[in-house]
Amino acid sequence: MKEVSRRIRAARVLWDAHQNSACRGERQKAMELYETLTPEERKKVPQVLRLWLRYRSEKYFGDHK
Repeated sequence: MKEVSRRIRAARVLWDAHQNSACRGERQKAMELYETLTPEERKKVPQVLRLWLRYRSEKYFGDHK
């Protein structure tokens, strides 16, 4: 759970620095770890990070790209 949060924060920092390819890789690693969490563990990840990972970044990194 802590690793997921750390990776999402790292991806957000890269995103803010306009390093999109590095952000994409870090986001992918965070998503893979997030998918392994149970629903109870997912709720413990801060909501701001979950939103960024799932929805906001989906606009730019989704399957449609």
